[in-house]
Amino acid sequence: MSNRTFRILVINPLVHSTKIAIYENDRNIFEQDILLLEQEKDLYKQIDFRITSVTETIIDLGLNLSSIDAVCGRGGLLRPISGGTYRINDKMISDLINGINGTHVSNLGAIIAYNIANKLNVNAYIVDPVVVDEMTSLAKATGRPEIKRKSIFHALNQKFVARELAKQLDKKVENLSMIVAHLDGGVTVGAHFHGKVIDVNNGLDGEGPFSFERSGSLPNNELINLSVEAGRQMQQLKQKLIHQSGLKAYLRVNQISDVINLVQQKDTETMEALGIMAYQVAKEIGKMAAVLEGEVDAVILTGNLAKMHYLNSRIINKVSWIADVFTFPGENVLLALARGTLRVLEGKEQAKEYDF
Repeated sequence: MSNRTFRILVINPLVHSTKIAIYENDRNIFEQDILLLEQEKDLYKQIDFRITSVTETIIDLGLNLSSIDAVCGRGGLLRPISGGTYRINDKMISDLINGINGTHVSNLGAIIAYNIANKLNVNAYIVDPVVVDEMTSLAKATGRPEIKRKSIFHALNQKFVARELAKQLDKKVENLSMIVAHLDGGVTVGAHFHGKVIDVNNGLDGEGPFSFERSGSLPNNELINLSVEAGRQMQQLKQKLIHQSGLKAYLRVNQISDVINLVQQKDTETMEALGIMAYQVAKEIGKMAAVLEGEVDAVILTGNLAKMHYLNSRIINKVSWIADVFTFPGENVLLALARGTLRVLEGKEQAKEYDF
């Protein structure tokens, strides 16, 4: 196990920008959000521009690129894999480019990291991508034998805050049972049993509580009626349910910061909408308590919506009987990527291989 200082470049591609940071071990020494000036609709045609903008930003900062020991990108829609830190390889890049499990901006994270790392002759990694699948077969079953539930959730941050709390409690995450609720553009609530997420709602496909922009679970009959409305196309319906529902639909806002401002103004309509969300999140936490058979060491609230004390308090009032509730506001993406990479560089964890 090494005591040396490692310099790690982490990359989180977003729709309109590329967030990067440089860490020395787990200390952030530089961070920047690089705006995407070329609004090319094809994600994969953005790759070269994003790579160039990242490397030029670091050079302009005055840092020697050769001082970087590893590069880590946010993981995308790969094949289902267990949690951990993975070395990026050609197979992973191929699956991301071919959209093996769908196309999303997060797919670019590994591609950008791999290209930069190859030029620097260092390893590139991803950590706990959204497709982490540790669910039990029982958890995947539904009322239709041909339909199985999928594990797509905020794995990176959920596992990060679980590790953070275990550290605070001076315990090992492998010895704890926790429920983690990530509250953001999507809402996912996971049952963490001894380091594995054995059940979680798929916030992307619409399961569970509504979020900032997603509808959450809907009554089947009403959803069918909505889908067969005259002239409605599949893509229009997906846009409505995934990007134009939740708090966006209730409050007619575009950013989470808009909701926070309305809460500060004690807007009645906002308080009511957050009350509904809190009710649904608390109910989902209760479901995961049943999954863990009542043996719950802690409940964690995280994500950007967890920055709102009003929402947190409404949830806590309903679930604190289950276990102590802890809050870790924010997404923690960059730090989580750095920490996962650092565990490998320091020899505390072995990098996994993406091998299919």
